[in-house]
Amino acid sequence: MKTPGRPNRSCFFLPAAAAFHDLVWKPAADIYRTADGWLAKFELAGVRPGDVQIEIRGRNLVIRGVRRDWVLEQGCCYHALEIAYSEFERCLEFPSDLERAQITTEYQEGMFLVRVAMKEKSL
Repeated sequence: MKTPGRPNRSCFFLPAAAAFHDLVWKPAADIYRTADGWLAKFELAGVRPGDVQIEIRGRNLVIRGVRRDWVLEQGCCYHALEIAYSEFERCLEFPSDLERAQITTEYQEGMFLVRVAMKEKSL
């Protein structure tokens, strides 16, 4: 039963959590020039590699996916949420067309690496 003049504690965090849930976050990224092209490194801790998609559009590398909250127990409800569990998208523009590049990926310790091997003319 709610006490008059006193907030309902179960709803206290609801407005902030609901707004936070709908946000699309942009993971941090580092880009390195390599001998044969580029290396893009994305900070994707907690994201399953199968939940990541990559798309090449001309000079743009687009990475998108979702980070899911997988540590939930029966009867568990949140108290505070700071980690973004939602869809994400990040678009990086490169100085040359990537359409003919060879793309490989790997996932290491929360970092998703995208290697872009360019043909010599495209560099």
